[in-house]
Amino acid sequence: MMIRKLKSPRLKRPYLIACWPGMGEVSLKAGLFLKSVLNFQEFARVEKSGLFEPIGIISQRGIAELPKIEEGTFYFSRQKERDVVLFISQAQPPLDKGYIFSRQILEFSAGLKIKEIFTFAAMPQPIDHNQDPRVWVVATHETVLKDMQKLGGEILNEGQISGLNGLLLGVAKEMGMRGACLLGEIPFYTIQIENPRATLKVLDILRRYLNLDIDFSLLIQRSNYIKEEIDKLISYLKGEASFPEQTPLSEEDIQRIKKELNKYSKLPQSVRAKIEDLFRQAEKDISFASELKKLLDSWNVYAEYEDRFLDLFRKKRLDH
Repeated sequence: MMIRKLKSPRLKRPYLIACWPGMGEVSLKAGLFLKSVLNFQEFARVEKSGLFEPIGIISQRGIAELPKIEEGTFYFSRQKERDVVLFISQAQPPLDKGYIFSRQILEFSAGLKIKEIFTFAAMPQPIDHNQDPRVWVVATHETVLKDMQKLGGEILNEGQISGLNGLLLGVAKEMGMRGACLLGEIPFYTIQIENPRATLKVLDILRRYLNLDIDFSLLIQRSNYIKEEIDKLISYLKGEASFPEQTPLSEEDIQRIKKELNKYSKLPQSVRAKIEDLFRQAEKDISFASELKKLLDSWNVYAEYEDRFLDLFRKKRLDH
């Protein structure tokens, strides 16, 4: 991998916050928000790593072009106690390249004398978008976990965090670094759209853990706005109101929410929880897929979960 330095800042006890796209845009939006409020300066870029391969083309007035992939940028921000290094990437490499990418990002970080790393992720749950989401924590060390717990984080006793937002934490522990991944709860029916409320929750715990001075007013405004727009959409879908003339949600977003709401309203909460538990178990042991399929069929919701169910077997093939 090629990481090109644009500057060589002298950093004071730095730590790394790394962000990639994912469900609910929790991680990526957290990184972009921090970048907008903490006066970050760009100092290094990942270029021509060979790990990112295009999976399609874009059309420029009918002419095919390969897309330019932004593989990742490093920023730094000087703070009173410790300096912050922020890494933001607009894409994740293929699954089989994730470990290599994580290792090289952290080897570069180690060269900056970084010893702590933090990531974010989303945790889909059978909750309503008006509920206050919880933040779940997975850490490299017991002391970090307990400190996060004191700030309101809940311990994720079992489960997995897919993608770079989780993998980077595992590689960090392997390399002797400390850190944590903070997972913000999001409703199942909003997994494909941004969730600033969950982003706000994970950032608030990190702010207090690292003693950062952050003004959340813009993020709170965005969170309230998205909540109101989802309220309007749900009222429309229930036949209680006319369709809003303006909405930040695309037609694709709306169709996804319709599908997920149909699932949500069809199933009792106990059944939804059982389905999610079986999905988690099947991700670790594919033999649970049979029991999961029977449950989905018994409630006549297999069609709604089909893509996710088949992904269990696609991931299994990739693991081998």
